[in-house]
Amino acid sequence: MAATFRHIRSLCQLSHLQVCSLHLSAARHEAVVISGRKLARQIRQEAKSEVEQWVSSGNRRPHLSVILVGDNPASHSYVLNKTKAAADVGISSETILKPSTCCEEELMELIHKLNNDCNVDGLLVQLPLPEHIDERKVCNAVTPGKDVDGFHVVNVGKMCLDQTTMLPATPWGVWEIIKRTGIPTLGKNVVVAGRSKNVGMPIAMLLHTDGRHERPGGDATVTISHRYTPKEQLRQHTKIADIVVAAAGIPNLITADMIKEGAAVIDVGINRVQDPVTGKPKLVGDVDFEGVKQKASYITPVPGGVGPMTVAMLMKNTIIAAKKLLPKSAALHPVTS
Repeated sequence: MAATFRHIRSLCQLSHLQVCSLHLSAARHEAVVISGRKLARQIRQEAKSEVEQWVSSGNRRPHLSVILVGDNPASHSYVLNKTKAAADVGISSETILKPSTCCEEELMELIHKLNNDCNVDGLLVQLPLPEHIDERKVCNAVTPGKDVDGFHVVNVGKMCLDQTTMLPATPWGVWEIIKRTGIPTLGKNVVVAGRSKNVGMPIAMLLHTDGRHERPGGDATVTISHRYTPKEQLRQHTKIADIVVAAAGIPNLITADMIKEGAAVIDVGINRVQDPVTGKPKLVGDVDFEGVKQKASYITPVPGGVGPMTVAMLMKNTIIAAKKLLPKSAALHPVTS
């Protein structure tokens, strides 16, 4: 009788342990939501301290000039966020507004003028531009040493060669999220969904290149997908990925069934869709946040994830430009073709 009782008690204890194990396992599957706003505040505080030290040493306050062409509401909102951030960290800034009818020649003349203004440290032209203006020509017109967007062909080339240069703000923001959160990249499988030259491609470059080079990379194995990658093929890659970076501009491209347990998911997408409940427009990313959150180890929200980091890294680039920290080759005459 006693033996039977002990056997029953041991079974109950085992059952209790199994229930506890299941409970802990379920809790572990709930992803840590990475606050881009919190990380951006840390970086902006670092930038503010750097600016204060720079100015207190007798140097001129860094200055950022932003050219905004047209009346795109999203572009105006982005520029306002950038100038507010500049004021917060102690960087002076100006926004030069041009109508959508502004011709390419007039814009190029303005860029040339600001390139030669010694009081302007950082210069960016807010994208997208009206269709009659060649964006690549405009990006290459900005002097590389003032190109805080990191879009000039010289800066892109140096990034691809793992050299010190002005990094594009959004990819750099993704890189900082991964590093500061402690997500390992060495030897890990990464999928970057999106191959744009301003976001997807630079993110892939930062994550796969050698960590021992002049501009250290993440030493990861990176797969890049794009609009012609069949969804089932993309799923095959994401199912084995340790890190998934969604930057395709397609709402709900990445769903829970595409993610392996414990993967880190960085959502770069910014899509305006209609809320089915309220009927009002809202921002969503490229990831099914609620579904993927149940399987991932880390996930970034939209909004409040990569967006604030982009602005923070732009401030860091402006300080780099003000301090003239880039090699002299970055101050070459701009490429105009």
